[in-house]
Amino acid sequence: MTAHLARVATALGLAAAALAVTTSPAGAAPQPMGQCTTSSGVVLAVDFSHWGGPVYRSCGTTPTTGYELLNQGGWATTGTGHDGPAFICRIGYSGYQGGKQYPTPQQDDCVLTPPASAYWSYWHAGPGADTWEYSQLGAMLYKPEPGSVDLWIFGGTDIEGTRGRPTVTPGQLRAHNDRPTGGGQPAPEDSRSAPALPPGTDTGPAPKRPTPTPSAPVSPSPSTSASPSPSATATPTPSASTAAPTPRTRVLDAAPAADAEHDAGSYLPAVATGALVLLVGGAAVYAARRRRRTE
Repeated sequence: MTAHLARVATALGLAAAALAVTTSPAGAAPQPMGQCTTSSGVVLAVDFSHWGGPVYRSCGTTPTTGYELLNQGGWATTGTGHDGPAFICRIGYSGYQGGKQYPTPQQDDCVLTPPASAYWSYWHAGPGADTWEYSQLGAMLYKPEPGSVDLWIFGGTDIEGTRGRPTVTPGQLRAHNDRPTGGGQPAPEDSRSAPALPPGTDTGPAPKRPTPTPSAPVSPSPSTSASPSPSATATPTPSASTAAPTPRTRVLDAAPAADAEHDAGSYLPAVATGALVLLVGGAAVYAARRRRRTE
């Protein structure tokens, strides 16, 4: 009996290790942003503006999954205790706030599924597309196309994606070069408040400013001489919209970095399930052998 229990314990340990390996992310190769083009690679973007941060974007190879992109090159995620690692509850990047994942444990313990008012929603924009599509698949199942953009935003988004849509456009994030380039490097974290982007960062077209429309000239009255006085013509007045241009979304390149350690706690549901199955199966086998011996 002791030997049998030892074999069962060994099997449980191997099963737990195997489950942890199978649920860990595969090796999607991270690349500098300049390696993504209009037809190759996929741009991953994560919007940290809910916590006062920028939008970080990085480049990954294809074929891959959305989950693999979020767990390579310095990115890391945590799932929920209820749904496992497939449900993205927290996201962190090693180059932002020392790799801290958001929301923090104080904001969400990631035990149960987050509400629609505060979760990471998943969006796609295919090659050349200028509108976002709310993901109909989870991160582990969705495989982005070469030349496309993946975006994660945190906040109040309903499950159909009709409310809480992204404010940043696909054109601000996607790669516009048709062949790989050297790419830019991310700005140091201490200078995140600077409005200027790193050299080589392409965030799409800048917001257009309305052109001031001059007022029509005042027609001279019959009593006025042929040469109007300087005050006869109205001076064009800029409209109120030109006084304060639309703020530009801060987009920074996330350079590939060493992979962060993954939260083992998010694998517990799968490991516990596998261990329970093996435990029940081992007990059944042991009981069957005892019955055969007594017959």
